[in-house]
Amino acid sequence: MHIRWINLLLLTLLVLLVGTIFIVRRNYPTRNVELLPGMVSYVAYNAQSVNPNFADGKTLQRPVAGTVVRGFPPLPSADTTAVAMSVGEKLTNPLNVNDSIAAVERGATVFANICKPCHGARGAGDGIIPQKGYPPPPSLLAENALKLRDEQIFNIITNGQRNMPSFATQVVRQDRWRVIRYIRSLQQQSLQKNIAAQ
Repeated sequence: MHIRWINLLLLTLLVLLVGTIFIVRRNYPTRNVELLPGMVSYVAYNAQSVNPNFADGKTLQRPVAGTVVRGFPPLPSADTTAVAMSVGEKLTNPLNVNDSIAAVERGATVFANICKPCHGARGAGDGIIPQKGYPPPPSLLAENALKLRDEQIFNIITNGQRNMPSFATQVVRQDRWRVIRYIRSLQQQSLQKNIAAQ
């Protein structure tokens, strides 16, 4: 008698479980029921819209003073040539001289896309833009360019100098170092040709 009641109870639970499964069966084309919709959906403010949550009423806020983007420590600024020459002492080239060929190849690609129009394919300052009347840049193969430290060239690419604008926004930091590695390879090839010609 006792086993019958247990079997009946189990059968009732089974029927209730199967019935519950059919009642709450998921209907994929429709959205789920949201018990607390305010926790899921909210009205987002557009970046340029007025926002009463901030004292200045703006949605887009300035970063906190001293904020540094991860992996991008602030660079020393150089607004004059004299300062630019001393900036090299505050920077260090993260790429060593024996870096992989891939770094030089990447530098060649960036040079071809960004630098070649002014500096020319070999870095001699004979690109297509100077041929159209823009003041030609100095040759990257000249003696004064050979004397520049990598960090000084990096600063010139980053902040610009004379007629050359800043390329900080067009060329990411690591690619600027790779371009310098490629420029050094161009200079090395030029030196070897000069030695062979003598």
